[in-house]
Amino acid sequence: MPQHPPFVVEDMRSQRLTYRPLEAADASRVAALAGDWDVARMTSRIPHPYSLIDADLWIASIGNDEFVRGVELEGELIGAVGYIEDAGQQAEIGYWIGKPWWGRGYATEAAGTLVQHCFKSAAFRRLTCGHFIDNQASARVIAKLGFRRTGKGSQWCEARGSDVETIQYALRRPLLTPIWRRVAA
Repeated sequence: MPQHPPFVVEDMRSQRLTYRPLEAADASRVAALAGDWDVARMTSRIPHPYSLIDADLWIASIGNDEFVRGVELEGELIGAVGYIEDAGQQAEIGYWIGKPWWGRGYATEAAGTLVQHCFKSAAFRRLTCGHFIDNQASARVIAKLGFRRTGKGSQWCEARGSDVETIQYALRRPLLTPIWRRVAA
Protein backbone atom coordinates (compact mmCIF):
# COMPACT_ATOMS: atom_id res chain seq x y z
CA MET A 1 0.00 0.00 0.00
CA PRO A 2 1.42 3.44 -0.91
CA GLN A 3 2.88 5.56 1.87
CA HIS A 4 1.60 8.79 0.31
CA PRO A 5 -1.14 9.72 -2.13
CA PRO A 6 0.33 8.48 -5.42
CA PHE A 7 -2.08 10.28 -7.71
CA VAL A 8 -1.67 13.95 -7.06
CA VAL A 9 -4.19 15.72 -9.25
CA GLU A 10 -2.60 18.55 -11.15
CA ASP A 11 -2.90 20.20 -14.49
CA MET A 12 -0.20 18.32 -16.42
CA ARG A 13 0.99 20.21 -19.49
CA SER A 14 4.14 20.45 -21.52
CA GLN A 15 5.19 22.61 -24.42
CA ARG A 16 3.01 20.87 -27.02
CA LEU A 17 1.02 18.30 -25.08
CA THR A 18 -1.67 18.04 -22.43
CA TYR A 19 -2.41 15.07 -20.16
CA ARG A 20 -5.74 13.90 -18.76
CA PRO A 21 -7.34 10.81 -17.22
CA LEU A 22 -8.62 8.32 -19.77
CA GLU A 23 -12.36 7.75 -19.97
CA ALA A 24 -14.62 5.13 -21.53
CA ALA A 25 -15.14 7.30 -24.63
CA ASP A 26 -11.39 6.93 -25.40
CA ALA A 27 -11.57 3.15 -25.87
CA SER A 28 -11.90 3.14 -29.67
CA ARG A 29 -9.01 5.59 -30.07
CA VAL A 30 -6.82 3.62 -27.64
CA ALA A 31 -7.66 0.37 -29.46
CA ALA A 32 -6.75 1.86 -32.85
CA LEU A 33 -3.46 3.39 -31.72
CA ALA A 34 -2.20 0.83 -29.19
CA GLY A 35 -3.50 -2.02 -31.34
CA ASP A 36 -0.99 -1.25 -34.08
CA TRP A 37 1.49 -4.16 -34.13
CA ASP A 38 4.49 -1.81 -34.02
CA VAL A 39 3.16 -0.16 -30.84
CA ALA A 40 1.83 -3.28 -29.09
CA ARG A 41 4.99 -5.36 -29.64
CA MET A 42 7.08 -2.78 -27.77
CA THR A 43 4.90 -2.88 -24.64
CA SER A 44 4.59 -5.60 -22.06
CA ARG A 45 0.84 -5.47 -21.42
CA ILE A 46 -0.88 -4.65 -24.73
CA PRO A 47 -2.02 -7.79 -26.60
CA HIS A 48 -2.19 -8.08 -30.36
CA PRO A 49 -4.71 -7.96 -31.82
CA TYR A 50 -6.03 -5.33 -29.41
CA SER A 51 -9.79 -4.98 -29.66
CA LEU A 52 -12.21 -2.29 -28.60
CA ILE A 53 -13.32 -4.64 -25.81
CA ASP A 54 -9.69 -4.97 -24.63
CA ALA A 55 -9.27 -1.18 -24.54
CA ASP A 56 -12.60 -0.71 -22.80
CA LEU A 57 -11.71 -3.30 -20.14
CA TRP A 58 -8.27 -1.76 -19.60
CA ILE A 59 -9.63 1.76 -19.15
CA ALA A 60 -12.31 0.48 -16.76
CA SER A 61 -9.67 -1.41 -14.75
CA ILE A 62 -7.40 1.59 -14.11
CA GLY A 63 -7.65 1.88 -10.39
CA ASN A 64 -5.84 3.01 -7.30
CA ASP A 65 -2.76 0.94 -8.05
CA GLU A 66 -1.66 2.91 -11.12
CA PHE A 67 -1.54 6.45 -12.49
CA VAL A 68 -2.41 6.77 -16.20
CA ARG A 69 -2.87 9.87 -18.31
CA GLY A 70 -3.87 10.15 -21.93
CA VAL A 71 -1.48 12.27 -23.99
CA GLU A 72 -3.21 14.85 -26.19
CA LEU A 73 -1.91 16.99 -29.04
CA GLU A 74 -4.26 19.83 -29.93
CA GLY A 75 -7.15 17.97 -28.28
CA GLU A 76 -6.43 14.66 -30.05
CA LEU A 77 -5.42 11.58 -28.03
CA ILE A 78 -2.04 10.32 -29.34
CA GLY A 79 -0.79 8.04 -26.54
CA ALA A 80 -0.56 7.40 -22.83
CA VAL A 81 1.90 7.73 -19.94
CA GLY A 82 1.77 6.35 -16.45
CA TYR A 83 3.40 4.74 -13.48
CA ILE A 84 2.91 1.97 -10.97
CA GLU A 85 4.29 2.59 -7.51
CA ASP A 86 6.84 0.03 -6.33
CA ALA A 87 7.91 -0.59 -2.76
CA GLY A 88 9.14 2.44 -0.88
CA GLN A 89 9.32 5.78 -2.61
CA GLN A 90 9.83 4.58 -6.16
CA ALA A 91 7.73 3.90 -9.22
CA GLU A 92 8.06 2.23 -12.61
CA ILE A 93 7.08 4.47 -15.51
CA GLY A 94 5.75 3.54 -18.92
CA TYR A 95 4.59 5.31 -22.05
CA TRP A 96 3.49 4.75 -25.62
CA ILE A 97 2.76 7.08 -28.51
CA GLY A 98 0.70 6.17 -31.59
CA LYS A 99 2.76 5.40 -34.68
CA PRO A 100 1.57 8.42 -36.75
CA TRP A 101 3.36 10.67 -34.20
CA TRP A 102 6.66 8.79 -33.96
CA GLY A 103 9.89 10.61 -34.65
CA ARG A 104 8.65 14.06 -33.56
CA GLY A 105 9.83 14.10 -29.94
CA TYR A 106 6.40 13.48 -28.41
CA ALA A 107 7.50 10.39 -26.48
CA THR A 108 10.42 12.27 -24.96
CA GLU A 109 8.21 15.25 -24.09
CA ALA A 110 5.46 13.08 -22.58
CA ALA A 111 7.81 10.82 -20.62
CA GLY A 112 9.78 13.85 -19.43
CA THR A 113 6.59 15.48 -18.15
CA LEU A 114 5.71 12.26 -16.35
CA VAL A 115 9.18 12.15 -14.74
CA GLN A 116 8.75 15.74 -13.52
CA HIS A 117 5.33 14.86 -12.10
CA CYS A 118 6.75 11.80 -10.34
CA PHE A 119 9.54 13.76 -8.66
CA LYS A 120 7.80 17.06 -7.92
CA SER A 121 4.16 16.15 -7.29
CA ALA A 122 4.20 12.49 -6.28
CA ALA A 123 7.53 12.90 -4.42
CA PHE A 124 9.13 9.65 -5.56
CA ARG A 125 12.84 9.33 -4.84
CA ARG A 126 13.60 6.87 -7.62
CA LEU A 127 12.06 5.87 -10.94
CA THR A 128 12.64 2.75 -12.97
CA CYS A 129 11.82 1.86 -16.54
CA GLY A 130 12.97 -0.45 -19.27
CA HIS A 131 12.65 -1.33 -22.91
CA PHE A 132 12.80 -4.43 -25.02
CA ILE A 133 16.24 -5.00 -26.52
CA ASP A 134 14.96 -4.26 -30.03
CA ASN A 135 13.30 -0.93 -29.11
CA GLN A 136 16.03 1.59 -29.97
CA ALA A 137 13.56 4.50 -30.09
CA SER A 138 12.69 3.95 -26.42
CA ALA A 139 16.40 3.58 -25.60
CA ARG A 140 16.95 7.09 -27.03
CA VAL A 141 14.02 8.54 -25.05
CA ILE A 142 15.27 7.00 -21.81
CA ALA A 143 18.82 8.27 -22.42
CA LYS A 144 17.55 11.81 -23.10
CA LEU A 145 15.73 11.75 -19.76
CA GLY A 146 18.95 10.91 -17.89
CA PHE A 147 18.16 7.37 -16.77
CA ARG A 148 21.14 5.12 -16.03
CA ARG A 149 21.32 1.51 -17.12
CA THR A 150 21.02 -0.90 -14.21
CA GLY A 151 21.04 -4.24 -15.98
CA LYS A 152 19.34 -6.70 -18.26
CA GLY A 153 16.44 -8.99 -17.72
CA SER A 154 13.46 -10.38 -19.52
CA GLN A 155 9.81 -9.49 -19.42
CA TRP A 156 6.66 -11.01 -20.81
CA CYS A 157 5.33 -9.30 -23.93
CA GLU A 158 1.62 -9.94 -24.35
CA ALA A 159 1.61 -9.03 -28.06
CA ARG A 160 4.53 -11.34 -28.88
CA GLY A 161 3.34 -14.07 -26.54
CA SER A 162 6.82 -14.62 -25.13
CA ASP A 163 9.48 -13.35 -22.79
CA VAL A 164 11.66 -10.70 -24.42
CA GLU A 165 15.10 -9.53 -23.32
CA THR A 166 14.98 -6.11 -21.69
CA ILE A 167 17.37 -3.40 -20.63
CA GLN A 168 16.51 -1.83 -17.29
CA TYR A 169 17.18 1.69 -16.03
CA ALA A 170 16.80 3.88 -12.95
CA LEU A 171 16.76 7.59 -12.24
CA ARG A 172 17.10 9.20 -8.82
CA ARG A 173 15.29 12.40 -7.94
CA PRO A 174 17.60 15.39 -8.35
CA LEU A 175 18.89 16.68 -5.04
CA LEU A 176 17.41 20.15 -5.60
CA THR A 177 13.84 18.92 -6.14
CA PRO A 178 12.88 19.23 -2.43
CA ILE A 179 14.23 22.80 -2.42
CA TRP A 180 12.20 23.68 -5.53
CA ARG A 181 9.09 22.28 -3.87
CA ARG A 182 9.61 24.46 -0.75
CA VAL A 183 10.28 27.60 -2.80
CA ALA A 184 7.20 27.02 -4.96
CA ALA A 185 4.96 26.42 -1.94
